[in-house]
Amino acid sequence: MNTLTFMLSLSLTLSTALTTLNFWLAQTNPDSEKLSPYECGFDPLGSARLPFSIRFFLVAILFLLFDLEIALLLPLPWATQLQHPITTLTWTITIITLLTLGLIYEWTQGGLEWAE
Repeated sequence: MNTLTFMLSLSLTLSTALTTLNFWLAQTNPDSEKLSPYECGFDPLGSARLPFSIRFFLVAILFLLFDLEIALLLPLPWATQLQHPITTLTWTITIITLLTLGLIYEWTQGGLEWAE
């Protein structure tokens, strides 16, 4: 327990010191050249701060959810060799069911439709 306390206090102290040092030593003198958008050496043709469709964000979140599902289900073949594989299979079916219901909900709400 003493080692754990030491490591936690050391990491907290080090991160606080480095963050303070960064704020203290950082040079914040932006000029117009640094604040302008860079487009391969050409003058910008339009605004670089254009809004994007929220549908791209939705697709990215759905991708992360299903990627997480795959990460959770990868150890399944090894987990079935445990003493009680029924518990593992129950949790697996629960995860797949919840994600499938979420996908069906998104699909019925029109969240996956690109054309409006």
